[in-house]
Amino acid sequence: MRSSRQPTRIQEYRRRLAQEAARLMLESGIRDYRRAKIKAAERLGINDTAAWPPNNEIDEALLEHQRLFFDRTHANMLQIQRKAALQALAFFSAFSPRLVGPVLEGTAGARSPIQLHLHSDDAEAVTRFLHDRHIPAQLRFQSLRLNKEHTRDFPLWLFTMEELPYELTVLPYDVLRQAPLSPTDGQPMKRASRTQLDRLLHSSHALDDDSSGRDNTPSTDPTSPD
Repeated sequence: MRSSRQPTRIQEYRRRLAQEAARLMLESGIRDYRRAKIKAAERLGINDTAAWPPNNEIDEALLEHQRLFFDRTHANMLQIQRKAALQALAFFSAFSPRLVGPVLEGTAGARSPIQLHLHSDDAEAVTRFLHDRHIPAQLRFQSLRLNKEHTRDFPLWLFTMEELPYELTVLPYDVLRQAPLSPTDGQPMKRASRTQLDRLLHSSHALDDDSSGRDNTPSTDPTSPD
Protein backbone atom coordinates (compact mmCIF):
# COMPACT_ATOMS: atom_id res chain seq x y z
CA MET A 1 0.00 0.00 0.00
CA ARG A 2 1.36 3.42 -1.05
CA SER A 3 2.31 5.71 1.79
CA SER A 4 0.19 8.84 2.01
CA ARG A 5 3.44 10.79 2.26
CA GLN A 6 4.66 9.63 -1.16
CA PRO A 7 3.82 11.99 -4.06
CA THR A 8 1.10 10.94 -6.42
CA ARG A 9 1.81 10.66 -10.14
CA ILE A 10 0.11 14.02 -10.76
CA GLN A 11 2.12 15.69 -7.99
CA GLU A 12 5.37 14.32 -9.40
CA TYR A 13 4.46 15.45 -12.94
CA ARG A 14 3.57 18.87 -11.58
CA ARG A 15 6.92 19.21 -9.83
CA ARG A 16 8.84 18.16 -12.94
CA LEU A 17 6.82 20.47 -15.18
CA ALA A 18 7.37 23.43 -12.86
CA GLN A 19 11.13 22.80 -12.84
CA GLU A 20 11.33 22.42 -16.63
CA ALA A 21 9.12 25.45 -17.29
CA ALA A 22 11.31 27.51 -14.97
CA ARG A 23 14.46 26.34 -16.75
CA LEU A 24 12.97 27.27 -20.13
CA MET A 25 11.94 30.72 -18.90
CA LEU A 26 15.43 31.42 -17.58
CA GLU A 27 17.55 29.89 -20.31
CA SER A 28 15.40 30.36 -23.42
CA GLY A 29 13.88 33.73 -22.64
CA ILE A 30 10.29 32.44 -22.62
CA ARG A 31 8.16 34.87 -20.62
CA ASP A 32 4.63 33.56 -21.04
CA TYR A 33 3.74 30.98 -18.37
CA ARG A 34 1.34 29.06 -20.58
CA ARG A 35 3.86 28.77 -23.40
CA ALA A 36 6.51 27.60 -20.93
CA LYS A 37 4.13 24.92 -19.60
CA ILE A 38 3.33 23.71 -23.13
CA LYS A 39 7.00 23.50 -24.09
CA ALA A 40 7.87 21.76 -20.82
CA ALA A 41 5.08 19.22 -21.28
CA GLU A 42 6.26 18.51 -24.83
CA ARG A 43 9.85 17.99 -23.72
CA LEU A 44 8.90 15.73 -20.84
CA GLY A 45 6.20 13.84 -22.75
CA ILE A 46 3.55 14.68 -20.15
CA ASN A 47 0.17 15.01 -21.84
CA ASP A 48 -2.07 15.35 -18.80
CA THR A 49 -3.04 19.04 -18.43
CA ALA A 50 -4.30 18.26 -14.92
CA ALA A 51 -0.61 18.06 -13.99
CA TRP A 52 0.15 21.60 -15.12
CA PRO A 53 1.53 23.57 -12.16
CA PRO A 54 0.06 26.94 -11.16
CA ASN A 55 2.19 29.97 -12.02
CA ASN A 56 3.29 30.57 -8.44
CA GLU A 57 4.89 27.10 -8.35
CA ILE A 58 6.89 27.99 -11.46
CA ASP A 59 8.05 31.17 -9.72
CA GLU A 60 9.19 29.07 -6.75
CA ALA A 61 11.05 26.77 -9.16
CA LEU A 62 12.65 29.82 -10.80
CA LEU A 63 14.09 30.95 -7.48
CA GLU A 64 15.27 27.42 -6.65
CA HIS A 65 16.89 27.03 -10.08
CA GLN A 66 18.73 30.30 -9.63
CA ARG A 67 19.97 29.30 -6.19
CA LEU A 68 21.27 25.96 -7.46
CA PHE A 69 22.76 26.91 -10.82
CA PHE A 70 23.42 30.65 -10.97
CA ASP A 71 24.22 31.74 -7.41
CA ARG A 72 26.68 34.66 -7.51
CA THR A 73 26.34 35.17 -11.28
CA HIS A 74 22.60 35.67 -10.92
CA ALA A 75 22.99 38.01 -7.95
CA ASN A 76 25.45 40.17 -9.87
CA MET A 77 23.25 40.24 -12.97
CA LEU A 78 20.22 41.17 -10.91
CA GLN A 79 22.12 44.07 -9.37
CA ILE A 80 23.07 45.32 -12.85
CA GLN A 81 19.45 45.07 -14.01
CA ARG A 82 18.12 46.85 -10.94
CA LYS A 83 20.68 49.66 -11.20
CA ALA A 84 19.70 50.14 -14.85
CA ALA A 85 16.04 50.13 -13.79
CA LEU A 86 16.77 52.82 -11.21
CA GLN A 87 18.27 55.02 -13.92
CA ALA A 88 15.26 54.35 -16.15
CA LEU A 89 12.86 55.34 -13.36
CA ALA A 90 14.70 58.65 -13.08
CA PHE A 91 14.75 59.12 -16.87
CA PHE A 92 10.98 58.57 -17.17
CA SER A 93 10.12 60.42 -13.96
CA ALA A 94 7.59 62.63 -15.78
CA PHE A 95 5.35 59.57 -16.13
CA SER A 96 5.25 58.40 -12.48
CA PRO A 97 7.04 55.17 -13.43
CA ARG A 98 7.00 51.94 -11.47
CA LEU A 99 9.23 48.89 -11.85
CA VAL A 100 7.34 45.60 -12.17
CA GLY A 101 8.09 42.03 -13.16
CA PRO A 102 11.00 39.63 -12.70
CA VAL A 103 13.70 42.28 -12.14
CA LEU A 104 11.78 43.57 -9.14
CA GLU A 105 10.71 40.15 -7.90
CA GLY A 106 14.20 38.66 -8.13
CA THR A 107 13.31 35.93 -10.66
CA ALA A 108 14.90 37.62 -13.70
CA GLY A 109 17.21 35.72 -16.01
CA ALA A 110 19.87 37.24 -18.23
CA ARG A 111 17.32 37.79 -21.02
CA SER A 112 14.56 39.21 -18.85
CA PRO A 113 13.47 42.72 -19.84
CA ILE A 114 13.34 45.63 -17.43
CA GLN A 115 9.60 46.25 -17.23
CA LEU A 116 8.26 49.68 -16.34
CA HIS A 117 4.73 50.95 -16.01
CA LEU A 118 4.48 54.56 -17.19
CA HIS A 119 1.38 56.61 -16.39
CA SER A 120 -0.18 59.25 -18.60
CA ASP A 121 -3.69 60.09 -19.76
CA ASP A 122 -2.11 61.04 -23.09
CA ALA A 123 -0.60 57.85 -24.50
CA GLU A 124 1.04 59.87 -27.27
CA ALA A 125 3.09 61.76 -24.68
CA VAL A 126 5.34 58.72 -24.30
CA THR A 127 5.60 58.42 -28.09
CA ARG A 128 6.77 62.02 -28.32
CA PHE A 129 9.16 61.57 -25.38
CA LEU A 130 10.88 58.62 -27.06
CA HIS A 131 10.96 60.34 -30.46
CA ASP A 132 12.42 63.59 -29.10
CA ARG A 133 15.23 61.65 -27.41
CA HIS A 134 15.94 59.53 -30.51
CA ILE A 135 15.16 56.25 -28.80
CA PRO A 136 14.22 53.66 -31.46
CA ALA A 137 11.37 51.67 -29.94
CA GLN A 138 8.88 49.19 -31.31
CA LEU A 139 5.21 49.51 -30.47
CA ARG A 140 3.23 46.48 -29.36
CA PHE A 141 0.16 46.06 -27.19
CA GLN A 142 -0.14 44.26 -23.88
CA SER A 143 -3.29 42.85 -22.36
CA LEU A 144 -3.60 43.47 -18.62
CA ARG A 145 -6.32 42.61 -16.13
CA LEU A 146 -7.33 45.73 -14.24
CA ASN A 147 -9.62 43.73 -11.98
CA LYS A 148 -11.40 40.39 -12.04
CA GLU A 149 -13.98 41.63 -14.54
CA HIS A 150 -12.02 43.93 -16.86
CA THR A 151 -9.08 43.31 -19.20
CA ARG A 152 -7.69 46.00 -21.52
CA ASP A 153 -4.94 46.36 -24.10
CA PHE A 154 -2.31 49.04 -23.47
CA PRO A 155 0.57 50.42 -25.57
CA LEU A 156 3.83 48.57 -24.96
CA TRP A 157 7.13 50.06 -26.13
CA LEU A 158 10.15 47.78 -26.58
CA PHE A 159 13.75 48.86 -26.99
CA THR A 160 17.29 47.88 -26.04
CA MET A 161 19.76 50.17 -24.30
CA GLU A 162 23.35 49.14 -23.51
CA GLU A 163 22.45 45.52 -24.30
CA LEU A 164 19.59 45.45 -21.79
CA PRO A 165 16.00 45.01 -23.06
CA TYR A 166 13.28 47.35 -21.79
CA GLU A 167 9.50 47.20 -21.91
CA LEU A 168 7.38 50.27 -21.18
CA THR A 169 3.66 49.79 -20.67
CA VAL A 170 1.68 53.03 -20.87
CA LEU A 171 -1.24 53.15 -18.45
CA PRO A 172 -3.68 55.89 -17.44
CA TYR A 173 -3.03 57.71 -14.18
CA ASP A 174 -6.03 55.99 -12.56
CA VAL A 175 -4.05 52.74 -12.50
CA LEU A 176 -1.61 54.25 -10.00
CA ARG A 177 -4.30 53.80 -7.36
CA GLN A 178 -4.66 50.07 -8.02
CA ALA A 179 -2.05 47.98 -9.82
CA PRO A 180 -3.11 45.58 -12.57
CA LEU A 181 -3.51 41.97 -11.52
CA SER A 182 -0.52 39.67 -11.71
CA PRO A 183 -0.74 36.70 -14.12
CA THR A 184 1.00 34.66 -11.42
CA ASP A 185 -1.53 34.77 -8.60
CA GLY A 186 -4.29 37.18 -9.64
CA GLN A 187 -3.30 39.66 -6.93
CA PRO A 188 -2.26 43.30 -7.60
CA MET A 189 1.20 43.37 -9.16
CA LYS A 190 4.19 44.19 -7.01
CA ARG A 191 5.48 47.62 -8.03
CA ALA A 192 8.35 49.80 -6.91
CA SER A 193 8.92 53.51 -7.24
CA ARG A 194 12.38 54.97 -7.61
CA THR A 195 12.63 55.50 -3.85
CA GLN A 196 11.59 51.93 -3.08
CA LEU A 197 13.98 50.43 -5.64
CA ASP A 198 16.86 52.52 -4.30
CA ARG A 199 16.09 51.18 -0.83
CA LEU A 200 15.98 47.62 -2.18
CA LEU A 201 19.33 48.03 -3.92
CA HIS A 202 20.97 49.19 -0.72
CA SER A 203 19.44 46.39 1.36
CA SER A 204 20.31 43.71 -1.21
CA HIS A 205 24.03 44.21 -0.61
CA ALA A 206 23.50 42.52 2.74
CA LEU A 207 21.46 39.77 1.10
CA ASP A 208 24.33 38.88 -1.26
CA ASP A 209 25.93 36.83 1.52
CA ASP A 210 22.66 35.11 2.46
CA SER A 211 23.13 31.41 1.71
CA SER A 212 19.41 31.04 0.94
CA GLY A 213 19.71 33.38 -2.01
CA ARG A 214 16.13 34.52 -1.47
CA ASP A 215 15.40 38.12 -2.32
CA ASN A 216 12.94 40.43 -0.60
CA THR A 217 10.93 42.94 -2.57
CA PRO A 218 9.77 46.24 -1.07
CA SER A 219 6.25 46.98 0.01
CA THR A 220 4.39 48.40 -2.94
CA ASP A 221 2.78 51.71 -2.06
CA PRO A 222 1.48 53.40 -5.25
CA THR A 223 1.59 56.77 -3.52
CA SER A 224 5.28 56.41 -2.63
CA PRO A 225 7.39 59.32 -3.90
CA ASP A 226 9.44 58.76 -7.04
